[in-house]
Amino acid sequence: MNANSGRKPNRLINEKSPYLLQHAYNPVEWYPWCEEAFERARREDKPVFLSIGYSTCHWCHVMAEESFEDPEVAKLLNDAFVCIKVDREERPDIDAVYMNVCQLMTGSGGWPLTVIMTPDKKPFFAATYIPKSSRFGMTGLTELVPRIKDLWLSRRSEIVEASQSVLTALRANTGSSSKTAPGGRVLKSAYTRLYEEFDETHEGFGLQPKFPMTHRLSFLLRYYKRYGDRGALYMVERTLQRIRYGGVYDQVGFGLHRYSTDQRWMVPHFEKMLYDQAAACLAYTEAFQVTGETFYLDVVRELFEFTFRELGSDAGGFYTALDADSEGVEGKFYLWSWGELYSLLSENQLRLLKEYYGVREEGNIESPEGLGKMNILHAERSVEEYAADRGVDPTRVKAELESIRRTLFETRSKRVRPHRDEKILADLNGYMIAALAKGSSTMGSREYLNAAERAAGFVLTNMKSDDGGLYHTHAGGTAYVDGLLNDYAFMVWGLIELYQATLKTEHLKQALNLNDYMLKHFWDDANGGFYMTADNSEETLIRPKEYYDGAIPSGNSVALANLLRLSRITGNTSYEEKAYALLESVGAQLEANPEGFTQLLCALDFALGPTHEVVIAGERRSQTANSLLEELRGRFVPNHVIILREPHDKEIAELCPYTKDMGGAGREALVYVCSNYSCNMPTDSVEEVLRQLGEKVV
Repeated sequence: MNANSGRKPNRLINEKSPYLLQHAYNPVEWYPWCEEAFERARREDKPVFLSIGYSTCHWCHVMAEESFEDPEVAKLLNDAFVCIKVDREERPDIDAVYMNVCQLMTGSGGWPLTVIMTPDKKPFFAATYIPKSSRFGMTGLTELVPRIKDLWLSRRSEIVEASQSVLTALRANTGSSSKTAPGGRVLKSAYTRLYEEFDETHEGFGLQPKFPMTHRLSFLLRYYKRYGDRGALYMVERTLQRIRYGGVYDQVGFGLHRYSTDQRWMVPHFEKMLYDQAAACLAYTEAFQVTGETFYLDVVRELFEFTFRELGSDAGGFYTALDADSEGVEGKFYLWSWGELYSLLSENQLRLLKEYYGVREEGNIESPEGLGKMNILHAERSVEEYAADRGVDPTRVKAELESIRRTLFETRSKRVRPHRDEKILADLNGYMIAALAKGSSTMGSREYLNAAERAAGFVLTNMKSDDGGLYHTHAGGTAYVDGLLNDYAFMVWGLIELYQATLKTEHLKQALNLNDYMLKHFWDDANGGFYMTADNSEETLIRPKEYYDGAIPSGNSVALANLLRLSRITGNTSYEEKAYALLESVGAQLEANPEGFTQLLCALDFALGPTHEVVIAGERRSQTANSLLEELRGRFVPNHVIILREPHDKEIAELCPYTKDMGGAGREALVYVCSNYSCNMPTDSVEEVLRQLGEKVV
């Protein structure tokens, strides 16, 4: 029988968001974010109770089951407030505003996010998870709601004054800072901070919880490239290896969990997010380009395998996430009892599982309530190190581990699966397109390239607005929510990478169109940088602007790199001028906290140069072109762009006018290497091109 059978739905039943639909049968009289809700609050003179979460959020589920599905709590909420539910992935603009509120008022933030505000959207209370009843110093909803209702009725002026103070502080916090153009010293400052934060024992940065934040590793690879500091490469390699061997990586079905709850990368928070897979693929691909170690490409292949299998849609776009929970228990899908392992594997396989993956009869983790003694597969070292210690052939060990993995994968596939959030988000798809395009060119994979082009085609076909812009979300067969900065920045990134991988002019043209739309509607003319929301979108309490690179890089960081690369590709210096203004707008923050902006520092590294434009003039099928592309795509040369100028392609001459007089030699190609606004004499020698790029010639 359907769990909702006989229950009356609320207004969320008509929404498309998987998260909102999860709450459609709550006894709470939820509204989606809409003017109707605020109009009712004004009419009935009630404050607004705003709850923000997302469909794969573990503590969101806990609060929902404990409170929002409870008739007693629902009665209190419905009586005191007009209640609004928001999916943070569907409306990151609203989430950004009220998360800033929570951080200002409490010093921290997270999800579920709870904000109580006046009918004119001015907040006066903020918290994250709130229990049903008070415990351990936390006030529960059953005590909090009557207290706030009483304050609203008896001490309204104090609430209004407090809400105005919050708004004033919020606007001051998002105002412009003094303009400073950062230089190369900030790269060294960031490196020093990361070096001090590096966990020499367990790798990664900080203690616990540990987030992958692989854009930090991408910055360190560029630092190593620029300064030759082997400490930077050491931190990258050790961290990427430990992540792959740890429990934060799914040893059975592949894919990266959201973060590690412990210092050892052993016990994950079990969500799997599309953005983490994309970010990790980019970092592992670049690690291969730097080191030549095929281990890193093997991980990329595994991550793509997981992404295609679990997050790929038939239409070509990629879904958002897999839940941490199944059957109401976090991690249940991924954990193993000794009895189950004993029934599946031979004695030799069990011994290998104990020795390599740390499995124990008594369990190796603190198990979720009700599951008994459970294990998670995690390794402390590579197969090669394990085999060397025991004097055995690592090839045989790998074969046996793969046999075990397949057995466990087949068994696990029969379990109740975690919920999948089947929203398709433009920004996260752009991120994965960038990863696939880069991986495809590095590995020469037509499969990955096709997947990238299909995803780009889905977004550009199904998520475009009539005015040439983007929608943020696609679900239930419909695109909706006006595109945000991240949607444009990440899609432009993906399209630039697609152009670099294919040298098809159409991808460059699409990137330029979206980039120009972004400049027109998101740029802050007064202070530089990009707002999170467009000037033609719904007006929120404030117009947020974000630079910090958290679990996902900021739209401003990605847009900075896009502006610089498009400037080099097209020769359009106005893009470079905007990039400089963007850097000035964030300069003071960057100087104060450089390690918090490592994706932006990747772009700054590009801006500081030297950078090169490599123009291939001639047929793409020429031996010179193919040899050069194969050579460059296998190397880590982050500060260059490639342009193909085929004789018959008139459009590329219009997009990149400085190439119009560059010609090849018949059907062969000549290569022009340009830097600092001038080009060297053309050559058909791959070795000469590498020398001009400052690369070693083997």
